[in-house]
Amino acid sequence: MRFVELPEAADFIPDGATLGIGRLPPMALVRELIRRGARDLDLVSAPTGGLAEDLLIAAGAVRSIHTMADGDRADFDPLYHPRAVDRENRLQPPSSRVPGPACFYSTALWLRAAFADLHYDIHHAVADGNLVAVNSTMNGRHVAPWAVYTDDGAVDTVFPPTNKTFAMTQSHWFRIEDGRIIEHWANRDDLGMAKQLGWIPPTPAYLFQMARAKRRARRA
Repeated sequence: MRFVELPEAADFIPDGATLGIGRLPPMALVRELIRRGARDLDLVSAPTGGLAEDLLIAAGAVRSIHTMADGDRADFDPLYHPRAVDRENRLQPPSSRVPGPACFYSTALWLRAAFADLHYDIHHAVADGNLVAVNSTMNGRHVAPWAVYTDDGAVDTVFPPTNKTFAMTQSHWFRIEDGRIIEHWANRDDLGMAKQLGWIPPTPAYLFQMARAKRRARRA
C-alpha cells in the first residue's frame, strides 16, 4: 500500500469523472479538487447531496465569475450549458443575446473592452441544490467608451472614458444543470458605479462627450 499526498490523490480524479460522495466525504480531498479547478465532475451523492457537493457546485460558479475577467473562449465551454441563458443581457450587445457559452464570452469581451484591470473579489458563495448565490465586488478602470443597448439591439447610451476606478458590489445567482450553469441573473450597484466613474451627476461637458460618442458608435 502506498500513501500519497492530497494533490497527487486529486490527480487520480480527472476532469469529467464521475465522483461518488458518501455520507462522510473526505473534505480535504474536496477542497483540493476545488483548489485544482476540477471541472465537469458528475456528482453522485448518497444518500443525498450535502456540504461536499454544495462546495464543488459553488466553486464552479465562482470560477465562472473570475473567467469573465480573464478567461479565454475555451474556458467558457466547461462552465456553461449549451442552453445557458443570461437574464442580465438586456443592455448588452446583440452578440451576447444568444444561448450558451458564446453569450457569456461576448459579455466578457464587452466589459474588458471598456474597463482595464478588471477583476472580482469574492466575499461569499452559497449553494443549495442546483442554485448558487455569490456575493462579489467587480473592480476596474474606465479606459474606453462603454455602450449600452436597447431591447432591439440599437445603441442607447455611450459613456466616454473617465479613467476613474470603481468597485461595484454585485450578487450573482446561478442555476446549475448537468454540472454547468444554465441560468444566470444578478443584482448590481449600477448607481454606485456611475457615481464613482463620474457619469452622474453629469457635467455639461460630459453630456456633450456622451452625445458625440453615441453618434460615433451608431455610425460604426
